Amino acid sequence: MLATKKLEITLVLALMLLVAGLGNRVVANPNLETLPVLAMPKEYIEYRIACVNGTWWARIDGMYPIHFVANSGDVASCIPTELPMVYPTPPNSTNIHIRVNGTERAWSNWLYDTHHTDIGDWEMIYCDVEPVSNSFLLTIHYEHPIEIVNGSYLFLYDLNIREYLTDLSNTSIAYFTIQFETEVSDIHAYTTGIDAIWKPKDFELSKENDKETIIINIRSVKDEPLAGDLVVIFNDSASQVQEEFPYWLFSIPILVVAFFLATIVYKRKCQ
Repeated sequence: MLATKKLEITLVLALMLLVAGLGNRVVANPNLETLPVLAMPKEYIEYRIACVNGTWWARIDGMYPIHFVANSGDVASCIPTELPMVYPTPPNSTNIHIRVNGTERAWSNWLYDTHHTDIGDWEMIYCDVEPVSNSFLLTIHYEHPIEIVNGSYLFLYDLNIREYLTDLSNTSIAYFTIQFETEVSDIHAYTTGIDAIWKPKDFELSKENDKETIIINIRSVKDEPLAGDLVVIFNDSASQVQEEFPYWLFSIPILVVAFFLATIVYKRKCQ
């Protein structure tokens, strides 16, 4: 199944770079209302969370069906041959793979800026989508260690959807499937990043073969307040059990031995 955070896919510069990529066409046709814009009405993100050799990891696969829309004219004739894109990446991300219509694309580090999130400024990667068609499927895979914040585990998905919301495509829904492959507890979800307030987010929870899965859908609409990024917090059940172990049980054998010794000493004194 799928889930990536666009690497937490944010096509932060996509629209701006699209206009630049149109080159002479923009000069020849200054009426920007006829230019095509990117639309992504749906995106599908799958997380697989597991503890590997004592370290918690998130493995993410994202599937992003993207297409161009325009008010009028032939959309295909206005699409650039290349579409540069940048993507924020969580700290220490690894095993990154970007594919367009199933074909893997090369990527490089974006050295000119970072992307701000509520849990820190993230580095970004850069990729060219080519050739560009009216519609294409962008998929991204990456993995990263999960941060510990105030004693709990926390990961963030950067839902930067604003650039995709236009009058031509004013709604987008992000479908999250998050599976915990190692037992966890105290799962909480929040949306954040718009007004610096973390707002609790409802989710569906199911459990099968000791694996818990949560389903979260986030709907974004143009000209309406956006939810912001998604944050999920959880605890390690194994460490909690260890912390809650009744260590006072170890004192019972000592107390038993002390009782018998005291009994023996008392009997000897009474003889």
